[in-house]
Amino acid sequence: MKIAVVGSYGAGLTMRVPKAPGPGETLTGGEYDEGPGGKGSNQAIGAARLGADVTLLTAVGDDAFGAAARELWRAEGVDAAHVVTGTRPTMVGFILVEPSGENRITIAPGALDELDAEAVVDFADEIEAADILVVSMEIPESAVVEALRTGRERGTRTLLNPAPARPLPDDIWTSIDVITPNQTEAPVLLGLPTDHGLGDAELVQQLRARTGGAVILTRGGAGALLCSDEGVEEIAPLAVEHVVDTTGAGDSFTAALAVALAEGASLGDAARYAARAGAHAVTIAGVIPSLPTRDQLATSDQPDDTRVADEPRADTRAAGSDARATHRAPAEHPSTQTTTRGIPS
Repeated sequence: MKIAVVGSYGAGLTMRVPKAPGPGETLTGGEYDEGPGGKGSNQAIGAARLGADVTLLTAVGDDAFGAAARELWRAEGVDAAHVVTGTRPTMVGFILVEPSGENRITIAPGALDELDAEAVVDFADEIEAADILVVSMEIPESAVVEALRTGRERGTRTLLNPAPARPLPDDIWTSIDVITPNQTEAPVLLGLPTDHGLGDAELVQQLRARTGGAVILTRGGAGALLCSDEGVEEIAPLAVEHVVDTTGAGDSFTAALAVALAEGASLGDAARYAARAGAHAVTIAGVIPSLPTRDQLATSDQPDDTRVADEPRADTRAAGSDARATHRAPAEHPSTQTTTRGIPS
């Protein structure tokens, strides 16, 4: 099964400090850590670990962080041949974390701002060859729009993880086959004020009215809502005994959802599989270490009927490429699913 990913890569530079410094103040005693990040890269690696043939489009600089990214993708089996090398440095995020957990984050997009519509045009054949296209929104709007439009034109099913959320152009909504906002992102996408007063069911119905496709609203400890032709289905959370780190849950969820859909699973089964991946992720510190392999999910203690088949179905490509005709059909929806922390919030 083939998955194309259009999204971000960046290095996270974290300093744990006794307190945040004031203007002109220098502090010592901090602890420093750095690591790879970016939703596009994380989701590509997550899908590759679950057995997908993954091609990634992002942009990095001609620097040490960019070189480290390419080595990471090589080691993880992600095809990075189309990754753009920009004229600016690789995106970095500077994160100050106080003992209370309060954090302050500054992001310098750098080369990622050079990921434009033209780069997506050059990636169009990879999108067409894929069973599903995964797009996230840490990249310029022109690239998001061109990717979704290309997926529609080339007959590839599209999955949008709308994070960070921002309003979308009116004419691109119908190019989205599956969208996975959380409770904060959904109102932003709809252009609603903070005091909109709508319930979750109303939010997913409004989103579905715009896309005509499927909506999965993730709600953390409250589970999720799945909205499709059959209406709104409440998905119960799955308890996790010991939550270590929730930062990888969203990307793990998206990657597994894409893999299951690419293999021809129903939307309900795909969501259950994604939830199990998210539940696994919250038990391990760090994003990349927490992304599960196929074997790790296969040996999970969850019921067998939540697992994706060990081998892709014979009609895998048809299930993805024919999504234009089939994905809006009534799906098999779950009555149970996901994790108290495995469903990202």
